[in-house]
Amino acid sequence: MGRVLLVIALGAGVAGCSSDGSPLSAEPYDASDRISFSGSIEAGKEADPDKPLEVVAEDSDGRITDVTVVDASGRSVAGELAADGSRWHSTSPLAAEARYTVRVSTEDEDGAPGRKVLTFTTGKPRSAKRLAVTFGPGAGTYGVGQPLTAELSDPVKDRAERAVVERSLKVESTPAVAGGWHWVDDKKLHYRPGSTGPPTPPSACAAPGGHQGQRPAAGRQDQAADHPHRRPGDRGHRRGHAPAHGLQERRGDQEIPVTTGKPGFETRNGVKVVLAKEPFVRMRSTTVGIAEGSSESYDLDVRFATRVTWSGEYVHAAPWSVGSQGYANVSHGCVGMSTDNAEWFFDTVREGDIVKVENSAGETMEPFGNGYGDWNLDWRQWQAGSALTPTKPQNPTAQSRLLPQTT
Repeated sequence: MGRVLLVIALGAGVAGCSSDGSPLSAEPYDASDRISFSGSIEAGKEADPDKPLEVVAEDSDGRITDVTVVDASGRSVAGELAADGSRWHSTSPLAAEARYTVRVSTEDEDGAPGRKVLTFTTGKPRSAKRLAVTFGPGAGTYGVGQPLTAELSDPVKDRAERAVVERSLKVESTPAVAGGWHWVDDKKLHYRPGSTGPPTPPSACAAPGGHQGQRPAAGRQDQAADHPHRRPGDRGHRRGHAPAHGLQERRGDQEIPVTTGKPGFETRNGVKVVLAKEPFVRMRSTTVGIAEGSSESYDLDVRFATRVTWSGEYVHAAPWSVGSQGYANVSHGCVGMSTDNAEWFFDTVREGDIVKVENSAGETMEPFGNGYGDWNLDWRQWQAGSALTPTKPQNPTAQSRLLPQTT
């Protein structure tokens, strides 16, 4: 692959000194007449986005001290400067059909500073293939645990190109909240604020959307996308303590008694996000591999079911176990409560709210694939799933353990 070459010729004595004779206190000289261009960076031509950008100091007596490259939206192009200042090259791809500003700082052999500012645009890549982005969730109001999602029309496996995708996705929130994207697989990303627990969520997600030749058309709205709008959730976590058989959610001055999974059917530990609210669900034991007619079989009509995993874990009404609620764990994995309490819970929570189970003998909720277990990764683990993370620690498995419905 060719390279975009920006050549800087640095000669001694091209900058004047200040009145005190110190070159370090001099105003930077205009190095325009000392810079020549080759490759695609030249007047009247668009740069090839498939080629890297390179800045070279031609004169061995001078050196490059700093290079910044940003697009029209303020997104930076990553790069690496040689230790001797002789060369700088981009380490992330350029976006297609974008406008960039390059600021180069130089220094001659006497330490006098030079400066050059250049703007250029990139053209279309050789491939006209477009990568569309679909965002989630849809427009609406969600709880504090709801992650943002971005699903690509085609897989992106190369780490450098993944970095370009991440830089093209812009997340805005009020108030501002720092966060990051995590690659769930080659086509799907989740965005989560950076904290130890679900904070005030982002309220809007926007992205340029246009992505050509596996590179986004940064700063442009080529691909229309629905931008979900969310207001901060006004409800806190729902926390279940399995051995204590109680849910740490107070209804007035009372703690709600519950029952969770009995031995062999333990409720998953960890943070789960409310996925849906279903007023009526038929639950059958055959969906979890329990033979019909066995001592563990069931076929129940369940009301006020708040779903927390796609495999069928709910918080729901369980009037048949009221005598055990608050005293013993007798369910097949769900959190059961009285019909009255389940109706109140159903009416109180909303999609995106948090349900956290502690001290169960069950496995920890998987991060992806069975709902939103994103918050079960600490921030360091979350950052490991980003292509923008400089050093990548070992990423925990993201494989899901999909099971059918439980009760």
